[in-house]
Amino acid sequence: MDAERWLEEHGDCLYRYALMRTRDSAVAEDLVQETFLAALKSKDGFLGKSGERTWLIAILKHKIIDHVRRVCRERKLLDEQSRPGESEEQFDEWRHWKIRDGFGPMEWGVDAQALLERKDFKAVLERCLSALPMRTAQAFMLREMEDQSAEEICKVLDITPTNLWVMLHRARLRLRRCIEINWLGTKREG
Repeated sequence: MDAERWLEEHGDCLYRYALMRTRDSAVAEDLVQETFLAALKSKDGFLGKSGERTWLIAILKHKIIDHVRRVCRERKLLDEQSRPGESEEQFDEWRHWKIRDGFGPMEWGVDAQALLERKDFKAVLERCLSALPMRTAQAFMLREMEDQSAEEICKVLDITPTNLWVMLHRARLRLRRCIEINWLGTKREG
């Protein structure tokens, strides 16, 4: 393991990873630096059971979670949830999608896993994620991309489980709408 080549070999990947999750280039740079420092301090404990990049990303994940906790503690963020009733507009009185009014989910007709492997789709997904309110995006990424448990996400973001599920629901609705417009090229009325 040669720590001198980490920046050259893994720096860009780690930076992109952190930037997608923090949406702040200065914070992403700081987190990558903190990751390299932590890796240097613990490199003797690296057993080689995974690749260097995997190990560095695991350290970076913890740094990102620590950053989110710190931000939540330092300032109570405003409630960044959507306007009241936004999701209710999309359902009828029986809680079924208002498909006839253009709100129901479209059938995309593509394999989700295959989409995630396409660079052009990833770019659209990143743009759509960046349009979400920060805490909503963090909750979604921790749950769906980092595979964190609901309990852990609630601790990190200092929110209740009910609030988490509302945030995740709204994130999914907004992402679906954004992807349908920016990826599938469909603009719906309503």
